[in-house]
Amino acid sequence: MTTEPAAATLTEPRVPRAAVESSAQHKLQANPAEKPEPATKSAGHVIVDSLAAHGVERTYVVPGESFLDVLDGLHASDIATIVCRHEGGAAYMAEADGKMNQRPGVAMVTRGPGAANAHVGLHTAWQDSTPMLLFVGLIPFAHRDREAFQEFDIKSWFDTGAKRVMVLDHAERASEIVAEAMFAAMSGRPGPVVVGLPEDVIRQQIDPALHPAIPVASGGMSSTDAIALRAALAESSRPLFVTGGNDWTQAAADQLTAWLERHHIPAAAEWRTQGTVPFDSPSYVGPIGYGRPRPTYDLLEETDLLVFVGTVPGDVITDGFVCRQDWSKKNFLVTVDPSLRGRSGAVSRQILAKPEAFVRDLAGIGLPAKAEWKAWTGRMRTEQQRFAALPPASPAPGRARMDTLMANLVPRLTEDAMVTFGAGEHTNWAHRYFPTRRYASMISARNGSMGYSVPSAIAASLAEPARRVVTIAGDGEFLMNGQELATAVQYGATPLVIVMDNQEYGTIRTHQERHYPSRVSGTQLKNPDFGLMARAFGGFGVTVTKDKDIPAALDAALAAIEEDGVFALIHLVVEQRVKAY
Repeated sequence: MTTEPAAATLTEPRVPRAAVESSAQHKLQANPAEKPEPATKSAGHVIVDSLAAHGVERTYVVPGESFLDVLDGLHASDIATIVCRHEGGAAYMAEADGKMNQRPGVAMVTRGPGAANAHVGLHTAWQDSTPMLLFVGLIPFAHRDREAFQEFDIKSWFDTGAKRVMVLDHAERASEIVAEAMFAAMSGRPGPVVVGLPEDVIRQQIDPALHPAIPVASGGMSSTDAIALRAALAESSRPLFVTGGNDWTQAAADQLTAWLERHHIPAAAEWRTQGTVPFDSPSYVGPIGYGRPRPTYDLLEETDLLVFVGTVPGDVITDGFVCRQDWSKKNFLVTVDPSLRGRSGAVSRQILAKPEAFVRDLAGIGLPAKAEWKAWTGRMRTEQQRFAALPPASPAPGRARMDTLMANLVPRLTEDAMVTFGAGEHTNWAHRYFPTRRYASMISARNGSMGYSVPSAIAASLAEPARRVVTIAGDGEFLMNGQELATAVQYGATPLVIVMDNQEYGTIRTHQERHYPSRVSGTQLKNPDFGLMARAFGGFGVTVTKDKDIPAALDAALAAIEEDGVFALIHLVVEQRVKAY
């Protein structure tokens, strides 16, 4: 085992959380002695002022000459500019930022190739219902439709994978378009919005007055909704709530948890959204999604009343539109999206409300707790506790094992620890064992996108520097965006990165063995020393091949984070075909 880190020099201090004023007008009036605003500003600078007025704290950027005026506006702004190494990484960071906040994450990339590289993050935001803005620098207005350098049709590219695609063709609308984009990303079912910025238009001088933020409706239960839900609960002997989506607040999560516990009603978590109802809650009965434990799979058929809050019964939850498809089933869907995009199965009633508005109204529904509810919840809770119980912490002889790592890591975690990950079988160790105790303590890509682990961990660490951030990456996905460790060092992000190296694309190998047994093709990998790579970037890195070395590696990695203020990476070389469940 190699444990010595290279000397790390941070090129910039940790970026502090920006103190953004509630509105541009308040900012101007806060100190009358300050220099007054100029009579005009460039549209690019007005865009930056508008983002700040909407509460944006950081933007994730791969620079391009097409939006230099916006970069210039960021120079004197309170918004932190996080310079990334690839547009895919920048887009993932913005998407993760949107998952953690009640406003969109923001990425900025250039035209053509830059926009193409960022598309992966946009698809993640679309399928995960994450509020996100992608600003794309464009060719000059006068060069349009002449096959100019890096020209592309932004609306044709993005129209089917974004809530709106907007182009700033009139400079004086710069602040209005920011307000409209923010509103579109957050209203209804949240999602990504693309804004094109022609490089000549953003240099034009305009009135610097800012467009006010557009209020986003949160809906709520009507009196008839409340009566219907109360009646359905009163008739039910096995109710189940399923939480999901990215549109929650901690207050709403706490309030829902208290209501469920008071009534002895169970709650499961949509795939990769654990933590809304805490891991330790007597009402929490586990995750539902691909590779889920069998007890929660059965829940969908056993329950006689299913209440989805913040999400709908889609492809993954229903195991490919198989579970819960009987039209006689009783399903209440709580979502502010009137189109119910992505849902399947019966709809007994839709309640048009964001989670916070629904839970506020739910708190007024009081019902006597039934003994059968308590027994039903208790049975499922016992199965979840058995499933999530940690394996032995004592190392076993031979090769390193993820079970041993998790058994030693979890007791070392802080109460508010959070985990991020991308896609692959390595994620199942987090699903099973990681103690998610608050909202947004599991940040992941529900569209199955690889390469998400490192960028999301960096965004989480920058947004929540006081929290312990852990990311679990597979060897296949790590190299897709592992270069963003340079961004972590540059801006002082300090995640703990676990790279589970089984020398293959494990999920695809599993499908391959199911359909083409003993014919391994196109799934095997030969990897570098990831611990050495981490040290080269300026963080702590250690490669572990023996199970007995795991506790010492964890101690050294956590010490590097806490004492040296650097990210730490544990490269865990494990056997193939060993699974979490």
